[in-house]
Amino acid sequence: MKNFDVLIIGGSAAGLSSALILGSAIGKPFAEGKKIGIITHQKSSALNTAELNNVLGFDKGTKGSDILKKGLLQLAKDFPHVAQIEKEKVVSVIGSTPNFIVKTNKNEYTSAIVVMAIGPSNLFNIEGLTEYVTPHTSIPPQKEKIMLKNNNHLVKDGLYVAGVLAGWRSQYAIAAGSGALVATDILTLWNNGNHTMVHDVIE
Repeated sequence: MKNFDVLIIGGSAAGLSSALILGSAIGKPFAEGKKIGIITHQKSSALNTAELNNVLGFDKGTKGSDILKKGLLQLAKDFPHVAQIEKEKVVSVIGSTPNFIVKTNKNEYTSAIVVMAIGPSNLFNIEGLTEYVTPHTSIPPQKEKIMLKNNNHLVKDGLYVAGVLAGWRSQYAIAAGSGALVATDILTLWNNGNHTMVHDVIE
């Protein structure tokens, strides 16, 4: 069984953004020795069929499927200490912080913090989390999407939700920003409540 300080579930816009921000804090004293993992399941990501024509910094016509592939490569290249767990599907998230037990179809992990960043499908059936499922409030009802009940991304102590599953509209920039926000909340927690972001500047 592998132990993490943070385990992110979902490898789309929100999950990858969260992983990149957390990974970028490697040089900070409060993040020293922290073990970060991401279960990079992308099969159900809406980006697989998306064309991005209105995202800052992306050329018009950018394919969402390309962003998914490049995101994993970027994370592996720039922050290799973030463990990427491939080809596993989460079936249960049981317990509470600091000892959440995350079971997949292949393995079992423990983590102090869990970030849920998968899609809002109404087929959501992860054991231990179904009690938080509610109809999505920002997507037309006829689409039958769900979200997890949360307060500013926090479902309960140590359990976060990011992206469309947190109740945000299905827009790339919103989902990515939500994942980044959750990551900075975790960094702030690690940094004894001091509001924390990771910025780099040109010297």
